[in-house]
Amino acid sequence: MALLLPLFLILMVSSSNAQWPPSPGYYPSSQFRSVGFYQGFRTLWGPQHQTVDQNALTIWLDNNSGSGFKSLYPFRSGYFGASIKLQAGYTAGVITAFYLSNNEAQPGYHDEVDIEFLGTTFGKPYTLQTNVYIRGSGDGRLVGRELKFNLWFDPTKDFHNYAILWSPQEIIFFVDDVPIRSYPRKSVDTFPLRPMWVYGSIWDASSWATENGKYRVDYRYQPFVGRYTNFKLSGCSVDAPASCHPVSASLSRQQYSAMQWVQSHYLVYNYCQDSKRDHSLIPECWG
Repeated sequence: MALLLPLFLILMVSSSNAQWPPSPGYYPSSQFRSVGFYQGFRTLWGPQHQTVDQNALTIWLDNNSGSGFKSLYPFRSGYFGASIKLQAGYTAGVITAFYLSNNEAQPGYHDEVDIEFLGTTFGKPYTLQTNVYIRGSGDGRLVGRELKFNLWFDPTKDFHNYAILWSPQEIIFFVDDVPIRSYPRKSVDTFPLRPMWVYGSIWDASSWATENGKYRVDYRYQPFVGRYTNFKLSGCSVDAPASCHPVSASLSRQQYSAMQWVQSHYLVYNYCQDSKRDHSLIPECWG
């Protein structure tokens, strides 16, 4: 018992210091049915770096290739999610992503809504980056709208649910049904309204992913693996009738309070507060 007591005390202290978000009171992931990988997606690139087992998808990056997948259909709005488990250890330079985009349909002028996990080094937490990107390059709006978070759990230990709710008026990002970010429509110039597909990928982004490119992919630790399951694709597709109504993206007071709590405890970067950014191009930061 004498040997166990210190460990017990350590676990008690660790538990008391754990900070978990307050309940949001509403759990959108439970409102939408899951679909199997092949029901909703197809391989986009790197097919030799994908496996599907009982509707769970594993993709990986090595020094030959990464891998990506894409929804079968584009959407005008909807709720899109997946349960994802990340790789532990050294993953610097590796991006594991789940996102909306119309890049293939609008090359050089595309919209994008991102959930991206920025790879990390030994002993440091993963950073979850959310981003909203409108109308690509070449039109004066080449502006990323990044909010970055650490998480209140280790995303390598188990699957956790990550989701994007996109309506014509607001975009909300969720982690385990807790809203972490709301991006409202301020104008048509700062909000994605064109149809987008749902994507996932793992790839080498050494030039910027980890501490602005300070740490790069080290292929001695390959393969780098991302696991996805419990896919949610619920929304109005491009071919849906006009009677298809977007899901609501408004937050209740309890959800909003949970989001504020997360941002006060785990937000580590806000583009609106970055003095190095040119805020003349991001009017939503002016107020």
